[in-house]
Amino acid sequence: MMDFIFMLTRNDQTVTDCLELCELIRPLGLKHIGFKDVGVSVETLHRLTAKIRALGASTYMEVVSATPDAALDSARAAVALGVDHLLGGTEVDATLEIIRGTGIRYYPFPGTPVGHPTALGGTAAQVEAQCRSFMAKGCAGADLLAYRATEDAPLNLVEAARRGVGEGRLIVAGSIDSAARIASIAQRGADAFTIGSAIFNGAYSPNKGSTLSQLADVMSDCGAASTPGELPRRKEAL
Repeated sequence: MMDFIFMLTRNDQTVTDCLELCELIRPLGLKHIGFKDVGVSVETLHRLTAKIRALGASTYMEVVSATPDAALDSARAAVALGVDHLLGGTEVDATLEIIRGTGIRYYPFPGTPVGHPTALGGTAAQVEAQCRSFMAKGCAGADLLAYRATEDAPLNLVEAARRGVGEGRLIVAGSIDSAARIASIAQRGADAFTIGSAIFNGAYSPNKGSTLSQLADVMSDCGAASTPGELPRRKEAL
Protein backbone atom coordinates (compact mmCIF):
# COMPACT_ATOMS: atom_id res chain seq x y z
CA MET A 1 0.00 0.00 0.00
CA MET A 2 1.46 3.34 -1.05
CA ASP A 3 1.35 6.01 1.67
CA PHE A 4 -0.22 9.44 1.18
CA ILE A 5 1.63 12.13 3.13
CA PHE A 6 -0.55 15.22 3.52
CA MET A 7 1.64 18.29 3.65
CA LEU A 8 0.18 21.28 5.47
CA THR A 9 1.90 23.49 2.93
CA ARG A 10 1.17 25.79 0.04
CA ASN A 11 3.73 27.29 -2.34
CA ASP A 12 6.49 25.45 -0.44
CA GLN A 13 5.63 27.02 2.92
CA THR A 14 3.70 25.76 5.93
CA VAL A 15 0.24 27.34 5.90
CA THR A 16 -0.42 29.77 8.71
CA ASP A 17 -3.65 28.06 9.81
CA CYS A 18 -1.94 24.65 10.14
CA LEU A 19 -3.09 24.17 13.74
CA GLU A 20 -6.74 24.69 12.84
CA LEU A 21 -6.37 22.35 9.88
CA CYS A 22 -5.27 19.54 12.18
CA GLU A 23 -8.67 19.73 13.85
CA LEU A 24 -10.48 19.90 10.50
CA ILE A 25 -8.84 16.74 9.16
CA ARG A 26 -9.15 14.73 12.38
CA PRO A 27 -12.17 12.68 11.13
CA LEU A 28 -10.20 11.37 8.14
CA GLY A 29 -7.72 9.42 10.25
CA LEU A 30 -4.70 10.37 8.14
CA LYS A 31 -1.57 8.50 9.21
CA HIS A 32 1.13 10.62 7.54
CA ILE A 33 1.16 14.42 7.95
CA GLY A 34 3.96 16.86 7.24
CA PHE A 35 5.07 20.46 7.00
CA LYS A 36 7.94 22.60 5.77
CA ASP A 37 10.52 24.34 7.93
CA VAL A 38 9.39 27.78 6.73
CA GLY A 39 6.17 29.78 6.84
CA VAL A 40 5.37 29.78 10.57
CA SER A 41 7.23 30.37 13.82
CA VAL A 42 9.28 27.76 15.66
CA GLU A 43 6.73 27.85 18.47
CA THR A 44 3.98 27.02 15.98
CA LEU A 45 6.02 24.12 14.59
CA HIS A 46 6.36 22.67 18.10
CA ARG A 47 2.61 22.92 18.64
CA LEU A 48 1.95 21.50 15.19
CA THR A 49 4.20 18.48 15.78
CA ALA A 50 2.36 17.75 19.01
CA LYS A 51 -1.03 18.07 17.30
CA ILE A 52 -0.05 15.71 14.49
CA ARG A 53 1.19 13.18 17.01
CA ALA A 54 -2.08 13.51 18.95
CA LEU A 55 -3.92 12.54 15.75
CA GLY A 56 -2.01 9.27 15.74
CA ALA A 57 -0.05 10.22 12.62
CA SER A 58 3.65 10.06 11.78
CA THR A 59 5.31 13.48 11.52
CA TYR A 60 7.30 14.65 8.51
CA MET A 61 9.35 17.82 8.08
CA GLU A 62 10.66 18.77 4.64
CA VAL A 63 13.68 21.05 4.35
CA VAL A 64 13.46 23.90 1.86
CA SER A 65 16.38 25.98 3.14
CA ALA A 66 18.34 27.64 0.34
CA THR A 67 21.90 27.37 1.74
CA PRO A 68 23.88 24.48 3.25
CA ASP A 69 24.15 26.20 6.63
CA ALA A 70 20.42 26.90 6.72
CA ALA A 71 19.66 23.30 5.76
CA LEU A 72 21.73 22.04 8.66
CA ASP A 73 19.94 24.46 10.98
CA SER A 74 16.73 22.89 9.71
CA ALA A 75 18.05 19.44 10.60
CA ARG A 76 18.77 20.69 14.10
CA ALA A 77 15.22 22.06 14.26
CA ALA A 78 13.91 18.63 13.26
CA VAL A 79 15.80 17.12 16.20
CA ALA A 80 14.37 19.74 18.56
CA LEU A 81 10.86 19.10 17.25
CA GLY A 82 11.28 15.34 17.52
CA VAL A 83 9.78 14.55 14.11
CA ASP A 84 9.69 10.99 12.83
CA HIS A 85 10.89 11.69 9.28
CA LEU A 86 13.13 14.38 7.79
CA LEU A 87 12.77 15.01 4.05
CA GLY A 88 14.95 16.94 1.64
CA GLY A 89 18.23 18.74 1.78
CA THR A 90 21.47 17.66 0.13
CA GLU A 91 24.01 17.90 2.98
CA VAL A 92 23.71 14.19 3.62
CA ASP A 93 26.76 13.40 5.76
CA ALA A 94 26.36 16.41 8.03
CA THR A 95 22.61 15.87 8.39
CA LEU A 96 23.07 12.22 9.34
CA GLU A 97 25.57 13.30 11.97
CA ILE A 98 23.10 15.82 13.43
CA ILE A 99 20.26 13.30 13.68
CA ARG A 100 22.42 10.39 14.82
CA GLY A 101 20.87 8.57 17.78
CA THR A 102 17.50 10.33 17.50
CA GLY A 103 15.53 7.73 15.56
CA ILE A 104 14.68 10.26 12.84
CA ARG A 105 14.58 8.65 9.39
CA TYR A 106 16.22 10.76 6.70
CA TYR A 107 15.29 11.01 3.00
CA PRO A 108 17.55 13.44 1.08
CA PHE A 109 16.83 15.03 -2.29
CA PRO A 110 18.54 13.23 -5.19
CA GLY A 111 19.32 15.25 -8.31
CA THR A 112 20.18 18.94 -8.18
CA PRO A 113 17.42 20.94 -6.47
CA VAL A 114 17.57 24.70 -7.11
CA GLY A 115 15.44 27.73 -6.28
CA HIS A 116 12.26 28.25 -4.30
CA PRO A 117 9.80 26.82 -5.25
CA THR A 118 12.30 24.11 -6.04
CA ALA A 119 13.13 22.84 -9.53
CA LEU A 120 15.09 19.60 -9.98
CA GLY A 121 18.08 19.24 -12.26
CA GLY A 122 19.85 15.97 -12.91
CA THR A 123 19.54 12.88 -15.10
CA ALA A 124 18.19 9.44 -14.29
CA ALA A 125 21.72 8.04 -14.08
CA GLN A 126 22.73 10.72 -11.58
CA VAL A 127 19.60 10.15 -9.48
CA GLU A 128 20.16 6.40 -9.34
CA ALA A 129 23.79 6.78 -8.31
CA GLN A 130 22.93 9.33 -5.64
CA CYS A 131 20.18 7.13 -4.21
CA ARG A 132 22.60 4.19 -3.96
CA SER A 133 25.00 6.49 -2.12
CA PHE A 134 22.25 7.62 0.27
CA MET A 135 21.46 4.03 1.21
CA ALA A 136 25.12 3.16 1.68
CA LYS A 137 25.45 6.05 4.11
CA GLY A 138 22.49 4.89 6.21
CA CYS A 139 19.58 6.97 4.91
CA ALA A 140 16.05 5.54 5.06
CA GLY A 141 15.40 6.33 1.40
CA ALA A 142 15.03 9.35 -0.87
CA ASP A 143 12.65 12.29 -1.40
CA LEU A 144 12.36 12.74 -5.18
CA LEU A 145 10.95 15.93 -6.72
CA ALA A 146 10.06 14.03 -9.87
CA TYR A 147 7.50 16.42 -11.36
CA ARG A 148 9.82 19.39 -10.81
CA ALA A 149 12.38 17.83 -13.20
CA THR A 150 14.13 20.04 -15.74
CA GLU A 151 16.60 17.63 -17.43
CA ASP A 152 14.88 14.25 -17.62
CA ALA A 153 11.37 12.82 -17.75
CA PRO A 154 9.74 12.61 -14.31
CA LEU A 155 8.90 8.92 -14.54
CA ASN A 156 12.41 8.08 -15.71
CA LEU A 157 13.62 9.62 -12.48
CA VAL A 158 11.13 7.63 -10.41
CA GLU A 159 12.31 4.37 -11.98
CA ALA A 160 15.94 5.36 -11.44
CA ALA A 161 15.37 6.30 -7.82
CA ARG A 162 13.50 3.04 -7.23
CA ARG A 163 16.51 1.10 -8.46
CA GLY A 164 18.83 3.25 -6.39
CA VAL A 165 17.07 2.99 -3.03
CA GLY A 166 16.57 -0.76 -3.35
CA GLU A 167 14.78 -1.87 -0.17
CA GLY A 168 14.65 1.72 1.07
CA ARG A 169 11.61 3.96 0.95
CA LEU A 170 11.00 6.13 -2.10
CA ILE A 171 8.91 9.25 -1.50
CA VAL A 172 7.83 11.33 -4.50
CA ALA A 173 7.12 14.97 -3.71
CA GLY A 174 6.11 18.12 -5.56
CA SER A 175 3.40 18.88 -8.14
CA ILE A 176 1.43 15.65 -7.76
CA ASP A 177 -2.01 16.96 -8.62
CA SER A 178 -3.98 14.16 -10.29
CA ALA A 179 -5.04 10.53 -10.00
CA ALA A 180 -3.04 9.84 -13.17
CA ARG A 181 0.20 11.00 -11.53
CA ILE A 182 -0.49 8.96 -8.41
CA ALA A 183 -1.11 5.86 -10.53
CA SER A 184 2.01 6.49 -12.63
CA ILE A 185 4.38 6.72 -9.68
CA ALA A 186 2.75 3.71 -8.02
CA GLN A 187 3.34 1.64 -11.14
CA ARG A 188 7.01 2.57 -11.02
CA GLY A 189 7.55 1.62 -7.42
CA ALA A 190 7.00 4.71 -5.26
CA ASP A 191 6.32 3.88 -1.61
CA ALA A 192 4.78 7.23 -0.71
CA PHE A 193 3.93 10.64 -2.13
CA THR A 194 3.23 14.10 -0.77
CA ILE A 195 0.52 16.58 -1.71
CA GLY A 196 0.01 20.05 -0.26
CA SER A 197 -0.73 22.93 -2.62
CA ALA A 198 -2.98 20.89 -4.93
CA ILE A 199 -5.31 20.31 -1.99
CA PHE A 200 -5.46 23.92 -0.84
CA ASN A 201 -5.84 25.51 -4.27
CA GLY A 202 -8.45 22.98 -5.39
CA ALA A 203 -6.35 21.70 -8.29
CA TYR A 204 -6.69 18.05 -7.34
CA SER A 205 -10.49 17.93 -7.63
CA PRO A 206 -11.45 21.20 -9.35
CA ASN A 207 -15.19 20.56 -9.09
CA LYS A 208 -15.16 20.15 -5.33
CA GLY A 209 -15.00 22.99 -2.86
CA SER A 210 -13.78 21.68 0.49
CA THR A 211 -10.41 20.57 1.77
CA LEU A 212 -12.01 17.41 3.17
CA SER A 213 -13.46 16.51 -0.23
CA GLN A 214 -10.08 17.02 -1.91
CA LEU A 215 -8.39 14.82 0.67
CA ALA A 216 -11.02 12.11 0.38
CA ASP A 217 -10.42 11.92 -3.37
CA VAL A 218 -6.65 11.66 -2.91
CA MET A 219 -7.10 8.89 -0.35
CA SER A 220 -9.43 7.01 -2.70
CA ASP A 221 -7.06 7.38 -5.65
CA CYS A 222 -4.11 6.30 -3.52
CA GLY A 223 -5.93 3.13 -2.56
CA ALA A 224 -6.86 2.40 -6.17
CA ALA A 225 -3.29 2.95 -7.37
CA SER A 226 -1.66 0.70 -4.77
CA THR A 227 -1.34 -2.70 -6.42
CA PRO A 228 0.63 -5.06 -4.13
CA GLY A 229 3.31 -7.16 -5.75
CA GLU A 230 3.61 -5.14 -8.95
CA LEU A 231 7.02 -3.73 -8.02
CA PRO A 232 9.16 -4.22 -4.89
CA ARG A 233 8.10 -1.94 -2.06
CA ARG A 234 8.50 -1.86 1.68
CA LYS A 235 5.71 -3.85 3.27
CA GLU A 236 5.39 -1.77 6.40
CA ALA A 237 3.90 1.73 6.54
CA LEU A 238 6.56 3.86 8.22
